[in-house]
Amino acid sequence: MKSDKLPSCCVITRGEIKHKSDFIQDSDGNDNVNKEEMVLIQGGDFLMGTNDKEGFPLDGEGPVRSVEVESFYIDVCTVTNGNFQEFINSTGYVTDAERYGWSFVFYQFVSNEAAQRADRVSQTPWWLKIDGACWKHPEGEDSSIHDRMDHPVVHVSWNDTAAYCAWAGKRLPTEAEWEYAARGGLVQKKYPWGDELQPNGEHYCNIWQGEFPNINTKDDGFAGTAPAKSFPPNGYGLYNLSGNVWEWCTDNFRSKFQPFGQEEMKVIRGGSYLCHDSYCNRYRVAARTSNTPDSSTGHMGFRCAADC
Repeated sequence: MKSDKLPSCCVITRGEIKHKSDFIQDSDGNDNVNKEEMVLIQGGDFLMGTNDKEGFPLDGEGPVRSVEVESFYIDVCTVTNGNFQEFINSTGYVTDAERYGWSFVFYQFVSNEAAQRADRVSQTPWWLKIDGACWKHPEGEDSSIHDRMDHPVVHVSWNDTAAYCAWAGKRLPTEAEWEYAARGGLVQKKYPWGDELQPNGEHYCNIWQGEFPNINTKDDGFAGTAPAKSFPPNGYGLYNLSGNVWEWCTDNFRSKFQPFGQEEMKVIRGGSYLCHDSYCNRYRVAARTSNTPDSSTGHMGFRCAADC
């Protein structure tokens, strides 16, 4: 495995895919989908992408273009540890991180002893390859989600999210749906709530404050993940579309750097609690990057969508 293959400065990939997860193909169909924690987004045209100089042209953020989206449902927040536990209890599914026996964890979240034993990613040494790290042990075998059931599930690969969606009778959102929903009815604003990062001095998202990667002042109240319904929702009633955790989309990744797309790379959107404007301000609505379908980290999660 080439753990130092980096599609962007803030996302790490397992590298060569050695297996594919067993997808759960059966679902109850949309008629039986529980839409209680979903919002109906009325279809329409919107301006997708950005020409902002803060963007990353090689990521394919621009140019701004008009895109039409049909009506769809989307989860009000990311899938939580509690939600994912129900899926595991129902199916016995084994995630990619559990199959591999390890996943990537931010260095400040593990003990000094564990950090000394772990392999580091050469280009981003703040990422450690931690044995036993997975959705139920986010920082390794000696950690637990016991007090984080309302936090977004992490260490889930695209394969894992597809399996969960199939079980729930839902699907991952397309990238266009994700951005349309994230904008909350606003036109070409930088964030889901507008152009100002901290309106009236208040925090609206969970990102890194301080000096990355060594000093996090935690001014927003969190070092790692925040509960999935933290901070004010956007205009459509959706939570945490900037920061907290990256969110998988169904699309293959395409950009100016990869103009035809690559099946092994899938789009992720929204940024995470590790994003900082000094190196990765990808918590903007138009920002995007990618990862391989079997990759997992402590800052990638997902939310579901469903057809009307």
